Amino acid sequence: MVCPTVLPNSSDRLDSPQSMRVAIEAASLALTSGGLARYTSELSLALARSFPEDEFFLVSDQPFRMPAEAPANLQRGGGPRSAVERRWWLWGLAREMARLGADLVHGPDFAVPYLARRPSVLTLHDLSPWMDARWHHAAHRVRRRTPVLLELGIATMVITPSETVRKQAIERFHLRPDRIVAIPEAAPPWLRPVEPTDDKRRSSVPLLSPYFLFVGTLEPRKNLPSLLLAWREVRRHHPIDLFLAGRRRSDFPPLPEEPGLHLLGEVSDASLPSLYSGALAFVYPSLYEGFGLPVLEAMQCGAPVIASSAVAEVAGDAAIYADDPQGLARAMSQVAERPEWRAEWGARSLARAQQFSWERTARLTHLVYEEARKRFAD
Repeated sequence: MVCPTVLPNSSDRLDSPQSMRVAIEAASLALTSGGLARYTSELSLALARSFPEDEFFLVSDQPFRMPAEAPANLQRGGGPRSAVERRWWLWGLAREMARLGADLVHGPDFAVPYLARRPSVLTLHDLSPWMDARWHHAAHRVRRRTPVLLELGIATMVITPSETVRKQAIERFHLRPDRIVAIPEAAPPWLRPVEPTDDKRRSSVPLLSPYFLFVGTLEPRKNLPSLLLAWREVRRHHPIDLFLAGRRRSDFPPLPEEPGLHLLGEVSDASLPSLYSGALAFVYPSLYEGFGLPVLEAMQCGAPVIASSAVAEVAGDAAIYADDPQGLARAMSQVAERPEWRAEWGARSLARAQQFSWERTARLTHLVYEEARKRFAD
């Protein structure tokens, strides 16, 4: 289980809890899919539901979609109102916070306002932008900006999704350990095991036929060539298809058509429960992860998980681990050949997923907000 780092002096936080107004930067909600959008959406919903006395405002300099079924205390804030405010991180966000009377700003996507006029919390999802330039062809701004915000103390507090990332960040950015907190994420509550059914998006691909599944952005870090090599070896002996679901990033080369390989593109949230639940196994060979949210989503739907050790902190003993094509092929073959394995590892998946919830994530995040307010006031 991923355990949150205990907040320093948490017993000394604001003596009488006060309601607060929080501005959450929502540019990631302009994305149509992916972990950043999921984190921002699910966290903001869970915060609003868990703390009805507080007000939360989603703000951005870009058009974005509000999360569905948002409570009344989760509202859309404004954006830039002048040419000056289009310099969003320097002037615009600070001015919008002033208009809203916000007590604190949360940057869920590697950034906070450049001028520390109010308490701020920055979520650092992983260190992949600084690990291999080939993994992020368009991350130049993050590579330059985020270290400055961290090392100069502009972000009052920092959240990471795992203890692994927390330790990496402390070492790389020379952060004080009491300033950075590991808070695990979770799968959305609407992801549950369901009976697989066909849906209109994939009417030519019956979900009742055996298939392995990958869900995530198609990008270099996800190590999909290894998955394809492993699946081709398994398919020599077992007629099992491979579904790849997720948007293809521009730096990921198109995959040629071949029998049994189905590129689903972006899949609607409504289709995900069936897709996860019907998989013979969910396979996630990523080279590096800060958390690995699709793994937990698959587990919450009862899918057995075969994954790289990059997600070991999240998956614990509920996943079968393999870090090379040969190991992946062996694990996939065993799942194909032994139906009892699917039942055993599916049960492990469900038990593991029950240890995480967005409500818990929201409550721990709220403690960080309180700590940031206290530290900023001091």
